[in-house]
Amino acid sequence: MPSSKRSIEDVPLNAFHRKLTVYSSGGPFLDGYVLSIIGVVMMQISSALQLSALWEGLIAASALVGVFLGGFLGGWFTDKYGRKILYLVDLIAIVGFSLAQFWVESAWLLLVWRLLIGMAVGADYPIATSLLAEFLPRKHRGPLLAAMVLMWFAGAAVAYLVGEILLRVAGDDAWRWVLASAVVPGGLFLLARSGTPESPRWLLSKGRVAEADAVIKRVYGSNYSVADLPEPANQRQVSVWSLFHSGYGKRMAFITLFWTCAIVPLFAIYAFAPKVLQALNLTGDWASYGSLAITFLFTIGCLGATKLINAMGRRRMLIHSFLWSGLALMLLGQFPDSAPMTVLIIFGAYAVLIGGAQVLTYVYPNELFPTEIRASAVGLATSLSRVGAALGTYLVPMSLSTLGIADTMFIAAGVSLFGALISWWLAPETSKLDLQQAAALGDSGKQAAPNSTSRSLARKT
Repeated sequence: MPSSKRSIEDVPLNAFHRKLTVYSSGGPFLDGYVLSIIGVVMMQISSALQLSALWEGLIAASALVGVFLGGFLGGWFTDKYGRKILYLVDLIAIVGFSLAQFWVESAWLLLVWRLLIGMAVGADYPIATSLLAEFLPRKHRGPLLAAMVLMWFAGAAVAYLVGEILLRVAGDDAWRWVLASAVVPGGLFLLARSGTPESPRWLLSKGRVAEADAVIKRVYGSNYSVADLPEPANQRQVSVWSLFHSGYGKRMAFITLFWTCAIVPLFAIYAFAPKVLQALNLTGDWASYGSLAITFLFTIGCLGATKLINAMGRRRMLIHSFLWSGLALMLLGQFPDSAPMTVLIIFGAYAVLIGGAQVLTYVYPNELFPTEIRASAVGLATSLSRVGAALGTYLVPMSLSTLGIADTMFIAAGVSLFGALISWWLAPETSKLDLQQAAALGDSGKQAAPNSTSRSLARKT
């Protein structure tokens, strides 16, 4: 008799899924940690290594440049050689390069290590998120991928806390201990990831059906097999060049544009929050408490979006997030001389409302591309998003000094509203689809579930 068992895409969340989510969150956590920790000790580093202003800027930006370089390279290697091996090698690199910072004696060597750390962190985005997406059931895929964004803020917060403690207790060489401290979270995530199995979807894409079947039985139980995974073993192969043309090229353009629109205002405002608030006439305690409040509200916005992502749907959430956050920025541009509390309320509204777009930067890239190029797509989107982040961060102080706060806010609002337009034009709805359906072009995805079910029933008859 045929089995009535559900697809693996519909199984309840189990202990393996929960642990894999925690282990995979190491990428965004370490991203927030290593990018933030340098700011805590830059003054001490500058004094110890006799840095010029140019070298300070280069060292501060080196990890961000590394993330740009590492994202696409990590994704390409992950698609070619598998998720499992890169899942561990990447963290070994982060731990090793972080430890090497302890012994630096020159600016150029510190720049090299920071660049390599950034490359390893950038590579972990496509490695960890593609592996997680390929195991998660469809009901939980959106919320758990979205929740990964929160780990960036957690990493940044822990970096500031650890940095301040070590600066107080570690003496003249405290900056060395602070930089090397990334070894601890990196090492813990490395130990936790040991023993993680390979993605059965990736194994199937390489024709390794028996290995995929063994992983499925290990994770879900002996009653399950590859026949219950809606991922055809003989699917048409696509190459990484598909990201630049045809249907997947259009999807890549959508991912790149909406991710850029999401983070250009965010990174720019986040990096220069005190300066922006000062330009909005918030000084003294208002500026200090305002920066803290905005950081907290960014986190609240992302948390709320993870809770609403299935109820609202991906497309609707993205459009509304861009639209209403853009209108908040427009209000700041229209009324830059308002009372301090009014400015903070409007700024806080932007911080909360942009959360929907932020969390979808982890969801859409993993859902819209097939297994063969999923990690490459995530990696390329990660890399290109850093161009937008760097551009926005670079231009904000220039815009404030030459155009003023009102026009700067209008420009930021224009970016967000452009994101809403792009989302209305190109964003698909994937919340009800399994991963293979979401990644398929045209009508082919609609046929995936029936075909997979038929194959499953045929094998069990």
